[in-house]
Amino acid sequence: MELRSVEELMDLLHACRGSRNSAGHGGPPVDLHDHALQTAALLRRSRPADKELQVAGLVHVIGQLLRPGDVAGHADHAADTVCPLLGERVSRLVRLHKDGWEDDPVMEDVQTLRQADEASWASGLDAGVLEDWRTVLELVAARHARPRTVG
Repeated sequence: MELRSVEELMDLLHACRGSRNSAGHGGPPVDLHDHALQTAALLRRSRPADKELQVAGLVHVIGQLLRPGDVAGHADHAADTVCPLLGERVSRLVRLHKDGWEDDPVMEDVQTLRQADEASWASGLDAGVLEDWRTVLELVAARHARPRTVG
């Protein structure tokens, strides 16, 4: 799947509501939609200027929705899905947030994402609503928009 617009991404993130997954955190199942919002909110607090990192926290869950049960491959699938719309850095952060980040040049950012991901499983933070993130998603997407050819 390739996302072509922020609207498609918003629809996909809305579809995460009610989807539950407990893989990798050892606690009770949590709503992926809430988990995404909480992860992004924690990143907004810790790194307010880094919009791409915040967006990576928001979208890292979509692989679990698109490929349920594929615990090993969900990060790769999410990264591949968001790369054309949100760019290489967001894609790389999403891809590496589970494994393999130790040798990557963005190690500190990936570690920050991983910590927020883990903290959000039990945070209970009221992280607002998805619509609050539309402008940030549009900003990041605009930075990575493909040049349009006139013809």
